[in-house]
Amino acid sequence: MFTGIVEELGTVAAVEDQGDAIRLSIRATTVLEDAGLGDSISVNGCCLTITTYDAETWTADVMQETLDKTSLYGVRPGDRVNLERAVTADKRLGGHIVQGHVDGVGTVVSRTPSEHWEVVEIAMPGALSRYLVDKGSITVDGVSLTVVEAGTDRFTVSLIPETLARTTLGTRQPGDRVNLEVDVIAKYVERLLPYAGKDDA
Repeated sequence: MFTGIVEELGTVAAVEDQGDAIRLSIRATTVLEDAGLGDSISVNGCCLTITTYDAETWTADVMQETLDKTSLYGVRPGDRVNLERAVTADKRLGGHIVQGHVDGVGTVVSRTPSEHWEVVEIAMPGALSRYLVDKGSITVDGVSLTVVEAGTDRFTVSLIPETLARTTLGTRQPGDRVNLEVDVIAKYVERLLPYAGKDDA
């Protein structure tokens, strides 16, 4: 589990094509401080598993299913990526509950700068709209954000200077693809609603 609070920007060091998968190597510092084989790290919102690592680089295998359903398809050496280690029980939940399971890929539509923040509009698959509400939570490329306005096929978020400076969302441009994960609580509520008031005894 993650919280959507990005710990550092990593850099893709290498992408090895394996036919139905890729082997992704990423340069990093902070997330490697206590790394171990099998640990989970969120890469642009995708939960990946460490398969090898050294003092400067770690590697993960990315299956075709992940490539088909996330923006990791087409990633290239030199690309910057948002990184977050899995949360531990003694840490503050600074964002919201994030699983690292991407629900869909959105597209940046526009950016509207202001003096102290920037409003970003993102198009999303229509099937995800039912999980979004104004002032609710959404994860974009692994970043926990608050929805400003939720529409039927798009939504807006406001990015503060800290987010603009410390995550890839500061450089995403109209047309760029971003990974989206909706609030898991909303999905559980939807699943449970048909059983409300029913007694299985």
